[in-house]
Amino acid sequence: MRNLIVRPSKANIDWFIFVSSAVIIICVCLPLVIFPDKGGVVLKEAFDYVTHKLGITYILFSVAAIIFLLYLAFSRFGAIVLGKQDTPDFSTFSWAAMLFCGGIGTSVLYWGTIEWAHYYQNPPMGLEAESREALQWATAYPIFHWGFTGWALYCLPAIAIAYAYHVRGITSLTLSATCEPIIGRWSQRFPGRIIDLTYMVGLVGAASTGIGLTVPLIAACLGWMLDIPDTFALKVGVISIVTSVFAVSVWIGLDRGIKRLSNLAVSLAFLLLAFVLLTGPTLYILEAGTATLGFVVQNYITMSTWTDPNAASNFVETWTVFYWAWWLALGPFMGIFITKISGGRTIRQVVLGSLGYGTLGTTLFFLVLGNYAVYLEISGELAVLLELQNNGAAQAVTQVIASLPLNLLVIPLFCLICVIFAATSADSASYTLASTTTQVLPQGSHPARWNRIFWAFALGLLPITLIRIGGLSPLQSAVTVVSVPLLLVILLMTGALIRCLKRDFDDETDKPAKPLPD
Repeated sequence: MRNLIVRPSKANIDWFIFVSSAVIIICVCLPLVIFPDKGGVVLKEAFDYVTHKLGITYILFSVAAIIFLLYLAFSRFGAIVLGKQDTPDFSTFSWAAMLFCGGIGTSVLYWGTIEWAHYYQNPPMGLEAESREALQWATAYPIFHWGFTGWALYCLPAIAIAYAYHVRGITSLTLSATCEPIIGRWSQRFPGRIIDLTYMVGLVGAASTGIGLTVPLIAACLGWMLDIPDTFALKVGVISIVTSVFAVSVWIGLDRGIKRLSNLAVSLAFLLLAFVLLTGPTLYILEAGTATLGFVVQNYITMSTWTDPNAASNFVETWTVFYWAWWLALGPFMGIFITKISGGRTIRQVVLGSLGYGTLGTTLFFLVLGNYAVYLEISGELAVLLELQNNGAAQAVTQVIASLPLNLLVIPLFCLICVIFAATSADSASYTLASTTTQVLPQGSHPARWNRIFWAFALGLLPITLIRIGGLSPLQSAVTVVSVPLLLVILLMTGALIRCLKRDFDDETDKPAKPLPD
C-alpha cells in the first residue's frame, strides 16, 4: 500500500538542532584543517583512553544486543507488524539491498580485500606473525567483525525507533522522541535536545569516516586507470564527485533514488564477485572459504568475549572495540533508515533480515575478495603484504583487483561500484540527518529536499579534514570517540522499547493494549 506523500514546509525544520549541528561540525573541522598534526595527536589520545577504559563495555554490550534481539524475534513480540499496511513498502530484494548499501557502503570492498593482511602481520591470541595459525585467524576475524554482532548493533536501535514510529505513532524521527518513555517530558526539553544533537554530530563523524576510507580507494583506482599521481587534490576531486552523485540520489528520494541506486550497486557488486570467483583460483576460494566459515562458527563465542587481559597486545582495542564503536556510532542512523524502509514488516522479519541478509552479504565479500588476495600472497603472484607496507591499503587493494583478467575493464567496474556504494551509504545518511532536523514527519512523508541536499554536502566536509590529517588511525579515533555518548543513548532507547512492550501488551494476549493518550 502506498502512503500519501506529505511535503514538509520550511517552518517544520528544527532550527536549534539544524544550526547547532552545523556550527559544531564547522568548529571541529576548522582546527583539524589548520593544525592537522596536533589534531591527529588529540584524536589518538582520545582513542587510547576510550578503547582501554571502556573497551569491556563495548564487548559486553554487543553480546547482550545479540541475545536481546534473538529473544525479541522468537518471542510473541516478533509478530508485531511495523505499520498498518497490508504489505511491505518495498520488495524483499530492494529492502535487503537498501539495508546492505546503507549500512556498509564501499567499506566492504576496501576491508573485504585487505583486512586479513593487517591481522596476518599482527595476529591475535599471541600468535607468531605470518604463521599458518595467524592466517587462519586472519581470515576469520574479518567475517566476525562484519557479521552478526555488527548487524545486531544496527538492528537494536532500529527496532526501538521503528516500534515507536510505526506502532506507537510518534510523528518525529528523533532519538529524543524514542526515549520519551524513559525521560518523559524532558524529551522535548534540554536533555532531549542534547540527545538529538549528539546523534547528529556522531552520525556526521561516523559517516564521514566511512567516506574517508572510501575516497583513497577510488583515488587509487583512478590513478591506476589514468596513470596520474594519487594526490590530495585528486582525493578532494573524488569527494566532490561522490558527493554530487549521492546529492542527486537523495534529492530524487527513497523510491526512485536510493532504492534504484542500491539495487544497481548490489547487482554490480555480485557480478564482480562472480567474476573473481570464476576467473580466479576458484577451487582455492571455495576450499578456503568453507574452512574459514567452519572456523568462525567454532570460535564465535571466543572472539565475542576475548578481551586479551594478559598479553595486552592491543589487538582487541585496535580492531574489535573500534568496529563495535563504528557500528554503534552508525546504529541510530541505520535505525532511522531501517524504520523508513520497513513499514509493513514484522519485528521478526526486521531482526532476522538485518542479521541474515547483512551477514550473508558481507561474508561473501570477505570469502571471495579476501581469499583471492590471500592466494595471490601465498602463491607469490603478488606481494600483497609488501604492497600494503610500502604504498598503503588503497594501493594494495587496487593492485589485487588489477591482477584479475581483463583488468582494463574490471578496474573501471570496481571503481564504479565503489562510487555507487559510497553514494548509497551517504545518501541514506543524508536522508536520516534531514529526517532528524524535521520536527514532524508522519508516515509516508519525507524531509524537505533542500534539507537533504544540505546534509549531503555537509557529509563531504569532514572526510577532507580526516584525509588531510592522514592515515587510518585518525579515522579509527574519530569514530570511536563519537560512539561513546551514542552508546548511552542506545541504552536509553532500549530501555524505552522494553518499557513500551511491557506497557502496550497484556501478558495473555498478543494484541496491543489500549493506545496511549495523545
